[in-house]
Amino acid sequence: MIDLDNQTNVEIDISPLEEILEELTQKDIELIFTNNEEIQILNKEHRNIDKATDVLSFPLEFDMPNMPLGSIVISIDYVEEKAKEYNHSFNDELKLLFIHGLLHLLGFDHEIDNEEQRQKEEELIKKFNLPKSLIVRNS
Repeated sequence: MIDLDNQTNVEIDISPLEEILEELTQKDIELIFTNNEEIQILNKEHRNIDKATDVLSFPLEFDMPNMPLGSIVISIDYVEEKAKEYNHSFNDELKLLFIHGLLHLLGFDHEIDNEEQRQKEEELIKKFNLPKSLIVRNS
């Protein structure tokens, strides 16, 4: 289950994201939709990078029964910008960012793994009939 905190005025159907979540884990997550200004603050505070970003993941440090997997924060401003830039829908871009963030919660890390996160993203992109992933388009 997704515990949604939508801090924007954009109405978003999260049922497709629930489907992706259920494909990968039985754990609950917190999902926060925000804007570039707020995600920049989080990015600076937690990663010491003073700029807006598309998605941040905050896994819980311990795994206990009935505890959520962690939190995903997505900038809706970024979703809108990248959907236009890559000429696909808002919903497809949102799913791509959600997958990317969720894989980080599940322990994948494209910055240090041997293409494992990229391979898993490609598998999910095919399964859910989505455009190329963040990693694929940035590589």
